[in-house]
Amino acid sequence: MDYKKTNAPTNTITRDMMDLCADTGNVYETVAIIGKRANQISVEIKNDLSKKLAEFASYNDNLEEVFENREQIEISRYYEKLPKPNLIAAGICRRKDLL
Repeated sequence: MDYKKTNAPTNTITRDMMDLCADTGNVYETVAIIGKRANQISVEIKNDLSKKLAEFASYNDNLEEVFENREQIEISRYYEKLPKPNLIAAGICRRKDLL
C-alpha cells in the first residue's frame, strides 16, 4: 500500500460505526481488524523512515562533529505530517478494501 498517496484525514473524524461494521456484523471484530492493519502500516512507515534516515547516520559520534542536517529535518517533518496509521486503516476499511 502506498501510504504517501492516501487521502486519509490528518485529524480525527467521527465515523458511523454501523456502516463501518456492516461487512463483519461485529463492532469488536471490525476494530480488531483496523487495529491489526494500523500496526502493519505503522511498521511499514517506520521501516521506510529508518531506511531514509540511515543515510544520515554518522559512525563517528563526536560532539564536535554533530551538526544540523537540513535534509534529515525535512524528511522527519514529512513523516510527522502523514496521517496516523489508524486513520489510514480506518479509511481503507471504509472503502471495503481491508475486509
